[in-house]
Amino acid sequence: MRASLLVLALFVGSSLALTCNEIDGHLKQIDVGNGQVFGVNSGNLIYTRYGNAWVQLPGALKHVTVGPAGVWGVNTNNFIYKMVGGNWIQTQGLLKQIDAGGNQFVAGVNMIDNIFCLNRNPTVATRGGESSLPWNLLPGALKYYSCGPYSCWGVNSANQIYLKNGVTPDACVGNTAWQQIPGALSMIEVSTDGSVYGVNSAKDVYRRDGVSIGNPAGTGWTLLSQCGKSKHVSYDLGVLWVISQDEKILTCS
Repeated sequence: MRASLLVLALFVGSSLALTCNEIDGHLKQIDVGNGQVFGVNSGNLIYTRYGNAWVQLPGALKHVTVGPAGVWGVNTNNFIYKMVGGNWIQTQGLLKQIDAGGNQFVAGVNMIDNIFCLNRNPTVATRGGESSLPWNLLPGALKYYSCGPYSCWGVNSANQIYLKNGVTPDACVGNTAWQQIPGALSMIEVSTDGSVYGVNSAKDVYRRDGVSIGNPAGTGWTLLSQCGKSKHVSYDLGVLWVISQDEKILTCS
């Protein structure tokens, strides 16, 4: 019991109030990066934000991502798609969740929680239609995986949090073993500036404090109480985008 209380104390940290505003629309998942906003709704319809309006894109995806590696997504069959010239082109492989936030490389997890990443050259070069791509299989098992400029974070089926350091565009597998981070989250996202946010099983939103290239693990968690009960988050350019548990869209800063 004492150990459990210690872990809880380490995780809860302090509480920080943000100002959040609801915007139009409903989504089940959202991803922001490089000044762009993409999301999918409960019907797997795909949207992007232009100015103050949502524009529907062709196709259907259950998860979409945008970042330095471009715009990617996966559908209900776990097929992988990349946006090329404004069109969705299927690429080789199967993933249930994908992330384009790495430094021009993509990463994700498959249906049985295997972890994969694709180095910069094939990520940038692929135009779809290849019989195979040189996906790298990482050790371990995660249900959600997200990368930033110098590290990747993930959560497993038990909601334990893990960090992979030493990732580079040409060595996306990293050069160190997994580091377990105190706390528990059901999903986690790393922004293109390295900031880390996540949501726990109680639908509370947290920010990892003290994250830097010199200290990728950061120092502790802060509860973002003004976000309310939420299911998904993504951060870019000083704005935290939040999907509430009833799929409303909030911007918090």
